[in-house]
This record gives sequence, structure tokens and C-alpha cells, in this order.
Amino acid sequence: MSELKASKIAYKPVGLALGTVSGMLAGAVFKQAWKMLGHDEDAPDATDEERAWTEVLLAATLQGAIFAGVKAAVDRAGAATTRRLTGTWPG
Repeated sequence: MSELKASKIAYKPVGLALGTVSGMLAGAVFKQAWKMLGHDEDAPDATDEERAWTEVLLAATLQGAIFAGVKAAVDRAGAATTRRLTGTWPG
């Protein structure tokens, strides 16, 4: 087994843990962003009959962008830290 393949396998549990952390962090960031936009209530679900299309779509778009950005930042930081500690890039 090559060193690169072993590195990828060893990084899997770290990547899973980072995914969990990034999801929780992104959720907290989204809640704060939604409040900063002037919304007191939780973000609407797509099937929330009482909310307007624009509000539902805005919430979904903002949430998706935040989750993607936070996930990328956490994944990149994890990979960089792994390289610093082991000398091997995990991806």
C-alpha cells in the first residue's frame, strides 16, 4: 500500500469529525446571520405555508452558502494541519 493511500485512510476519521464540527459551526453562523438580517424567528422550511417564497428561498440560499464556505474552510484547515503534523497532504 502506498504512503499516499495510507495517509488518505488515516485521515478519514479526522475528516468525519471535522465534518461534524463544520456542520455545527455553520448552523451557529447561519442563525446569527439570519438574526442580523432582521429576522426574529427561525429560518423557514421549504414547506412552511405561512412564509413567502422570497423568504424561503433567501434562507435556503444563505444557509447553503454559509454551510459550503464553513465546510471548505474547516476541511482546508484540517488538511493543512495534517500536512504540518505529518508532512503529507491527506487529499
